[in-house]
Parts: sequence; C-alpha cells; structure tokens
Amino acid sequence: MTAADVRVPRARLIVILAALVVCSALLWLTRSFTFYFDEWTFITTAPDWTVATYFQPHNEHPSILFRLIYSALLHSVGLRSYLPYMALLLIAHGANVVLLFELVRRRAGDLIGVAAAALLLVLGAGWEDMVWAFQMAWLASVAFGLAALLVLDRRPALAAGFLGVSLMFSAIGLFFAVAAAVQLALAPDRRRDLRWLAPVAVVLAAWYVAFGRFANHPNPQPTAANLLLDPVYALWGLSQSAAGVIGEGGWVGLPLLVLAVLAVAWRWRRHGADAFAIGVATGLVAFYLVTGLTRAQLGVQQSGASRYIYVAGVLWLILLADAARGLPWRGTWRPALVALVFLACFNSAALLFSFVAARTVLMAWEHADYAALSAERGDPCLNSAGGVDPLVMPFVTPAQYYRAVDYFGDPATLPVTDQAAFAAALARIRKAGC
Repeated sequence: MTAADVRVPRARLIVILAALVVCSALLWLTRSFTFYFDEWTFITTAPDWTVATYFQPHNEHPSILFRLIYSALLHSVGLRSYLPYMALLLIAHGANVVLLFELVRRRAGDLIGVAAAALLLVLGAGWEDMVWAFQMAWLASVAFGLAALLVLDRRPALAAGFLGVSLMFSAIGLFFAVAAAVQLALAPDRRRDLRWLAPVAVVLAAWYVAFGRFANHPNPQPTAANLLLDPVYALWGLSQSAAGVIGEGGWVGLPLLVLAVLAVAWRWRRHGADAFAIGVATGLVAFYLVTGLTRAQLGVQQSGASRYIYVAGVLWLILLADAARGLPWRGTWRPALVALVFLACFNSAALLFSFVAARTVLMAWEHADYAALSAERGDPCLNSAGGVDPLVMPFVTPAQYYRAVDYFGDPATLPVTDQAAFAAALARIRKAGC
C-alpha cells in the first residue's frame, strides 16, 4: 500500500475547517495591522483615478481587478479599518489551500492532498503574502491559476477564462498560463485546446502594448547584465522556495533543492513525466527566470523574498506531492511520514508567528506616525511637503496624507503604544528649528 492509496474520511471538510481556523487566527493576530508601503501609492492617488488608471500596471503587473476591488474598499470602509482588507487576503489564502488540496488529491490521493494543504496553510516562509493585505492581488492570481489547472482537462474554455481573470489581478497568472499551455502542447490529443488560450494571449499582448510597456521599474533600473545574472537569480529563488516549503531558508536551501529535484526526477524516471507535471515544472522555472529579467539588478538574494516563496511554494507542493505518491504506507513508514509532515508544519507555523510578531511592532510604529500627523495638523511648524516615514510610508508627505484622510477617513483609531516612535515621528514632520 502506498501513500496515494490512503483514504481520509471527510478529507475536504477537514481541509476547509483547518483553513477557517488558521485564517481566523491570522485575522485576529493581525487586528492591529494597517496600511503599509506600496498601499500608500494607491491610497494617495485613488481620488484622481480615471477609467484609464485601472489599466495601468502596478510595477510590471496588470492590476485591473485588483484596482477595482481596492477602489471599492476605499470608497466603502475607507481607511477606518484594515480588517476588511485583511479578510479578503485571508479568504484568497484559504481558497488557495482548498484548491491545492483538490488538485493534489486528484493526482496523489487524500492523504497527500491533506499534507500539501497543511504545508501551504502555515507557509511561514511565504509570510508576506499572508499578512500584508496588498498581496491579495497575487493570492487571487494564484487562486484563479489553480482553478484553471483544476478544470483544464475537462473544460479548457473555462480554464482560459480563469487564466484571464488571474492575469487581471497580477502577472502571476502568466506562469499558470505557461503551465497550462505546456500541458496542452505536450499532449497530442489536447493540442487543439490551445486555441482557447489564444484570446488570453492576444488580450495580454494588447494590454502590454497599450499600457504595460510604460511600467515603472525599480531603482536601479534593469540592464542587459540581468541576462547574465538571471540563471543564478533563478537558482537561488528555486532553492529558497524548495526550502521554504518546510520552513527553512538560506544556504540550506541549496542541498534541499538538490533533494527536491532528485525526488521529482525519481518519480519521472520510474513512472514517466506526464504533461501536467512538466507544465507545472516549466511554470515554476519560468516564474524565476522572467522575474529575474526585471529584478536581478537588485541582487541575487532578492529572489528569495517571501512574496515569491508563496507562489513558487504552491508549484513545488504540486510537484513534490506527485513524487510522494509512491511512498510506502506500512509499518514504521506511517508514523515516520506523519512525524515529518507535522514537524515541517510546526516549523513553518513557528516561523509565521515570529514574522507576525515582528510585523506587529512595525505596525505600532506606523500607528505612532498616524497619531503624530493627527496631532500636528494645522500646526505652523508642520513641514507639509516633507516625508512622513521612509520605512513604512515612503514618498508620502503630510499634505498627501491629509488629503487621503479627508477622502477616505482617518486610520488613527488605535492608541499609541510606542512613545519613542511617536516622538521620532513628530521630529520628522516638523520644520527644523521650529
């Protein structure tokens, strides 16, 4: 008997309940969180958005549906509460967990499906995508990408629609489209279904010509040298995401990457590599290679950012779940495999909790900024054109902040718990010598 043969009663219900419990706990733990970094680029410009704005890229990403959702939130709950924003993020995360379970369960059985879902549910190495509401765009892209892979066999037209929606949240959908296209191209009897992806490709190309090519790139700007850095960038990213599945990282990721590749290669050698698995592997590698073309100038280690690990971790879990199908399920193998999955989940959960705790301290700093801005409004010593806080609100001036608050409500709803941060914030926004 192998792990793929094990049946878990009410496996889907177990995964759904676990997702509800963990996501509810994360929502409670992040109850003091607030708007951070890139979110302020949306907040301060939202009053001036036009129809064309929704088609403009955020960094290099198409963000049509993301901007629509964010605009709806700003014009309803506004800045008065961050909980609705976090709730949408965690709904997307929970959906990813359930969709991954369904996809893995179909290929590798109940037991491995539950294990893969558990590892994603508490993926501490991908913490940024689970505690920063602005990442709802990426998680929504992953959700619709997984949905596309789930229905591709039977309903390719619907899968193409899901991929289109995924791409309207962020460019993360591109790599699920690559996985789907490779899967169809490698199956002779399915190649005709590639025609359903053609409209998605045409619309994406038209968007790029009209809007995407004007995207703002990070400083320093990408150069031709990225072509040379790209393979190393991708290798490091693959190692960090492979290690991140079990809550590890750093240089230990390189031997873990070797083990992960050997596990997948062993499965393919013994049972053959099917089109689905090759497609997912291609999407995984393409994710880092394409990202490296515009990000490698920031340093090779940037590919190990937690927001990338979540996306790549989903694809790794699909591949490693395939490799685990043939593991024996008898004798001492049973408690050993259960113990390994439990330890990996525990390690990831502890890592996630530590990042949430660290983020809570940072959010207290930002609440101190809010209080300082509120206290200084109207004071002649206020430097309305100066910077508020380069760490949490870069490029935001007091004048921009007050304008946003007047439109969307005041986020200064919690008491100051960091008096030193409050004093530092006052010093930053007051004129020198005043």
